[in-house]
Amino acid sequence: MHRKLLLVLSVSLFLSFSVGASAQAVSSPMGCGEALGWFAGGMPAPRLSRLLEERGRAFKIDQANTKTLLAAGMDAALVQSLRLLPDSAPGGSSACPMEVSKVSALIRARKFELAQPALEKLINRNPQDASLKFALGFVYQQTEQWDAAFDAYSEARDLAPGSSDIHCRLSYVFYRYEDGDNAIAEARTALSLDPKNSDAYRFLGLGFHANQRYAAAINAFAEALVLHPNDAEVYYDMGITLKEKGELQLAIKAYRKAITLDPQMWEAHNNLGMLLHDAGNLTSAVSEYLQAKRIAPSEPGIRYNLGNTYCDKGEYDAAITELNTLFRKHPGWQRGHSCLAKAFMSKKNYKLAIAELRMAILQNPEGATEHRVLGQALLLVKDKEEAIRELKVAVELDPDSALAHHYLGTAFFDEQKLDAAETEFRHAVRLEPSANNHYYLAATLMPEGRYNEALKELESSTRLAPTQTLYQTRKQELLQLMRTSSAR
Repeated sequence: MHRKLLLVLSVSLFLSFSVGASAQAVSSPMGCGEALGWFAGGMPAPRLSRLLEERGRAFKIDQANTKTLLAAGMDAALVQSLRLLPDSAPGGSSACPMEVSKVSALIRARKFELAQPALEKLINRNPQDASLKFALGFVYQQTEQWDAAFDAYSEARDLAPGSSDIHCRLSYVFYRYEDGDNAIAEARTALSLDPKNSDAYRFLGLGFHANQRYAAAINAFAEALVLHPNDAEVYYDMGITLKEKGELQLAIKAYRKAITLDPQMWEAHNNLGMLLHDAGNLTSAVSEYLQAKRIAPSEPGIRYNLGNTYCDKGEYDAAITELNTLFRKHPGWQRGHSCLAKAFMSKKNYKLAIAELRMAILQNPEGATEHRVLGQALLLVKDKEEAIRELKVAVELDPDSALAHHYLGTAFFDEQKLDAAETEFRHAVRLEPSANNHYYLAATLMPEGRYNEALKELESSTRLAPTQTLYQTRKQELLQLMRTSSAR
């Protein structure tokens, strides 16, 4: 919290006295090392091209430098756009530093564990280079080390207080801190420095999203799209916000637009899959998850979502394959054991189902459903004592679950604890007066000779499910038994 308050103060101080320093910081032509530093830090190509156009390019785009820029991960279109810019320092153009190019390539390849120490060495040699600290902040951001990212971006801001892009990144860090107020403040500072920075509007929208001001967030995203109409990330963020706002069809459209603009954005495929799943379109959801998995095969959340959707589709073999692979590749992953247990139950592999349910309960001891399903599985393997224990826990955790009461009643009935069974079945009937629950209550009453009460329950069963022959048969048997008993 101290760190966050410090930034708010620094923003205020910046607005009061740093205008002259800002102008000086951004007025000189940009060298190739600095350009590579900003690019390594994830600055979008249009933004980098615009900054170079505004400040001037202090390096030649000759054959050697072109090779270095391409090796850094720049595409040919960006390099060509830089070539068309006037050379602001024709007499003193410098070679593009290969070390920064290599770091950029490592970051593009997501080899952050190699990029970080290489960047730190470069920063030690060039402690006044804001672009390198910007790139280091990006590495920490990509690995979700938010405090370290905050520190790196703050140091970059101190070196280049007039950089709208650095304030954008600080805004994003605050968004990840769930600190909407400071995220909004940083984004507004970025806009005051550069009203044409579309990223600033994007992060302003994220700040509003963090504060659950969804309409304001959508408006900010729309402003970003006016400046940069083909920004897939803005459409992705808009999809998230529209989903939170409850406008699911518009959210689906936003995700589809993001995918059209960037077919390799696995996050959009994944989130679209989740929305389609919630809408009941399971086949299309699977298709999106498969696309996401193809793009990012090491992302555990995708495989988890895919496995769960296969479970909901009843495609249990596919679910078992996905979830077993998930747990093998990511042993620390916690979710998905309940789904895998369901798949094993469908295969009548109760031993493996019980093991998965115990894992699910270990990770979520308060999961009433998991305790209830474990109780059901234990009943199937005739471990009645343990089944009763689990079903009692399920009822305690969720006393309004008709299923939990039903299966606890079943367990008591199997143990011939008829009074306890009757109590549970009456709870089940009260919560869910289904034909099946009435039938089981009747079955509990009959061994005690309470035929009239049992008949009443069976009549309810036959009325609720008139085509179910089992209930009709049992009713006729009971009537025959009652006539026989009366004759005696």
